Amino acid sequence: VEKYRPQALSELVSHRDILSTVQRFISEDRLPHLLLYGPPGTGKTSTILACARQLYREREFGSMVLELNASDDRGIDIVRGPILSFASTRTIFKKGFKLVILDEADAMTQDAQNALRRVIEKFTENTRFCLICNYLSKIIPALQSRCTRFRFGPLTPELMVPRLQHVIQEEGVDVTEDGMKALVTLSSGDMRRALNILQSTTMAFGKVTEENVYTCTGHPLKSDIANILDWMLNQDFSTAYRKITELKTLKGLALQDILTEIHLFVHRVDFPPSVRIQLLIKMADIEYRLAAGTSEKIQLSSLIAAFQVTRDLIVAEA
Repeated sequence: VEKYRPQALSELVSHRDILSTVQRFISEDRLPHLLLYGPPGTGKTSTILACARQLYREREFGSMVLELNASDDRGIDIVRGPILSFASTRTIFKKGFKLVILDEADAMTQDAQNALRRVIEKFTENTRFCLICNYLSKIIPALQSRCTRFRFGPLTPELMVPRLQHVIQEEGVDVTEDGMKALVTLSSGDMRRALNILQSTTMAFGKVTEENVYTCTGHPLKSDIANILDWMLNQDFSTAYRKITELKTLKGLALQDILTEIHLFVHRVDFPPSVRIQLLIKMADIEYRLAAGTSEKIQLSSLIAAFQVTRDLIVAEA
């Protein structure tokens, strides 16, 4: 993941509109305070680091950029101490501004965020702040209004595939067509996750196929889910229960995962509306109970029961 982290703004694959705006800010030397938010693996940190590389030469990087992550202490004392002193000191012999990058800013306490608002305002002259977070709602409104906000959405498959192919070529990995699809599906718009799955699958199996990817991530295979659904709707209770339990033990599947996948299937299968509504409510209940930490066996039988009731309803309606 770090080996292929984009180094320049031109290397980033996504969010062209954001990048062109930022590029314009830099070239006109009018960079505002930034607030980048969105799900992980969508290029927020890479974007700001690429900006910093473009703004500063290698040797002035240390004195001009202060990067603090969630792992660093960023309580109110740090905001009033190191951050304040970094922001307030002018750079000798160099015009332009310093850059403070606060990664994972949503992990900062309310107090620290409140202390930060004055610092940002006071030293706008010679320091720019860039806040990066996953959840915008965790940043206090006062900070949001002081920054220019950019939302980094999940990456689309069209953007991810070329980049993945580039990495695959560089690394000389054997990936099949369906393996590629599985990577993109499972990572759901998170580039870092896609690369991690690719790497772990390659190391475990040597060849990246759909089945290997699913096995490596411990995700139920599509065919397994189709089988489970088939058993629940077409077999009698005890047979279905036995077969699903066997499959669960064999593949090491969690009921939670099975439930999530089946939920997608239920939306695709053509049930009568009234029946589907009943079924979805039942499944929601089971998910809630699982989250509360109940016995998987009992919840599994409850899931099968829900489907059998559905089946009887369909038969009755027909």
